[in-house]
Amino acid sequence: MLEKIQEDISLASRHIEVLRAVASHQPIGIIKLSELLTVPQHRVRYSLRVLESSGYIRASSAGAMVTPKAEAMFLHLNEDIEEIIQILNRMKRP
Repeated sequence: MLEKIQEDISLASRHIEVLRAVASHQPIGIIKLSELLTVPQHRVRYSLRVLESSGYIRASSAGAMVTPKAEAMFLHLNEDIEEIIQILNRMKRP
């Protein structure tokens, strides 16, 4: 039952890792991101597609760049993760 949640968290973690790399090295392309993160190009491409469709990055001729939505997400990321951790802690057996 929790396997799907674990997979989703792992995927979200990769998306955030890609987004952080884009923010730090923008504009940046798939090949450079793949080398930087040591993640296969097809996975980087998928993360970029998800991030772009969600409005966190935009494509340019020089490579991916973050949007103001990504910058706002980074401001609240720790608090959002902490909320998730609290929910998971409430699920634990007493």
